[in-house]
Amino acid sequence: MSNDSVSNLMRGHMESLAKEGKRADGRGINEFRKVTIETGMLNTAEGSAMVHLGNTKVLCGIKMLIGTPYGDSPGSGTMMTSTELAPLADQSFDPGPPREQSIELSRVVDRGIRESRMIDFEGLCIEHGEKVWTVFIDLHILDNGGNLFDCCTLAAAAALSNAKIPNVQHGVADKDVDLPIACWPISCTFGKLGDSVILDPTSDEEEVMSARFTVAHDENGNLRAAQKGMNGAFTDAEIREAVKTARTSDKVLREALKGIQG
Repeated sequence: MSNDSVSNLMRGHMESLAKEGKRADGRGINEFRKVTIETGMLNTAEGSAMVHLGNTKVLCGIKMLIGTPYGDSPGSGTMMTSTELAPLADQSFDPGPPREQSIELSRVVDRGIRESRMIDFEGLCIEHGEKVWTVFIDLHILDNGGNLFDCCTLAAAAALSNAKIPNVQHGVADKDVDLPIACWPISCTFGKLGDSVILDPTSDEEEVMSARFTVAHDENGNLRAAQKGMNGAFTDAEIREAVKTARTSDKVLREALKGIQG
């Protein structure tokens, strides 16, 4: 049997299940997989976290360096997000410089954190117009079991939550302090599978779905960012329902994030 025939059979099976509100792994269409978070994984980083979302595993490290502020925001710190898709995590990942998939993933995670104003960037100013802290968010995909967007966003938020500003190391002050956090964004990613919309797609589901939609909320349910991916389409009604679903279905991720905050 050809690969195309196998793919069509898998698509038909998954679409039939989704139409009945079911998934191949036993979940409902609006359920996240099991999530676990560990922090303090990297002694050389200012903050770090490992997140498991089902079979997806992501490690995030936070580094902070002193830099120059942007001209239009002389009193605010800056942030950069990068993602490494290592071939060991998925045979479809190619070695070498960042590809389109890596760039899109970094952009979506960055936007959710930036637009939510999770970090109090004004609190990262050292010398107005001259020196500010730059936050580097480095994401490493260790195992791709699907839905890297939500797993990476959660890993970044978890790592930021335990990050310390390295004042002592850089001679800024005599004490390191917590990174100033203003809110807690969480992203929820949906896939279009036939005529159904499913939350938190696995890698198998991603192979046969036609469209992707990621929405980020803060803990008060405020919409902070959204991103449409792939070539398929969602109806207006499906988008509205996904945004509504995200506000309630992200509870499992928020509980896991709250658990590491003590």
